[in-house]
Amino acid sequence: MHGDELDEAFELGTTCALAAECRRDLRHCAQMYGGLFPQAAFTADTYTALTLGTAFSAPWATAPRLKVLNRCALWVLALDRLVDHTATTREQVDRLTRECLSVADGAVPRAALTRFLADLRDELATVEEFENAWWLWRDQLARMLDGMARAWVWRDTREAPTLARYLDNADSRGSSFVDLSHWIYTADDWARAHLEELRAVSRHVQRYLHLLGDVASYRKDVSWGDLNVLTLGVSRAEVAGAMDELAREAAHLIEPVCQKSPRAAAYLRRQMGFHAGFNGISG
Repeated sequence: MHGDELDEAFELGTTCALAAECRRDLRHCAQMYGGLFPQAAFTADTYTALTLGTAFSAPWATAPRLKVLNRCALWVLALDRLVDHTATTREQVDRLTRECLSVADGAVPRAALTRFLADLRDELATVEEFENAWWLWRDQLARMLDGMARAWVWRDTREAPTLARYLDNADSRGSSFVDLSHWIYTADDWARAHLEELRAVSRHVQRYLHLLGDVASYRKDVSWGDLNVLTLGVSRAEVAGAMDELAREAAHLIEPVCQKSPRAAAYLRRQMGFHAGFNGISG
């Protein structure tokens, strides 16, 4: 084996080891919030896919530095399940929104979901930058909750939004909320001072990931009756074209970030590349 191959294999091995360490933390974390992560919905594959995605997006990090990233992503999955598969009325969805925003504002949690959110909030508060960044974090949380509620209404009423409207609601995916939490907790000085600028780039990447996730989960979404772009009268060719355009636009937006915060830029690029590769989707 040549030197370059050894280096590449070593990097792959250390990244997989990092993912395994993060996975152990997430499994322990899930046990702390009884009932929020039923085994039928959160299988071993769920934790593996999540932590592989975060480890390969930031392979230079340690497991403690990825703690908020991983746990926040897991919390979003729990929230998404409650909205999509547990809530049966709009009032239940609205109540979840109110409770989450109240806890983000400092209220005492009353359920496992909001207790987990409060713990994330308190962990973020251990870094001094959170005091100034809290409003942005809270705003992105609200955007995500509003997006999930809107998607719930579309599914409940069988409304078929246009592709443009569907993409405008990409905050429902939650990846920008996760990105923002990660950067507040671990990013370099430039990134922490330019979180609003980074959020704009992250939200564009999120649009690409929103479509990619739908293409990858199409069969599952159809079987569950979940909202999916391919059930809205949009062809696979149209979705593929939109993904290509979004990927090009994201690359253009990420490029200037490379000069200021190479790791923030690499994180966004690697996130897109990993999820495309993991789901066997090119372009």
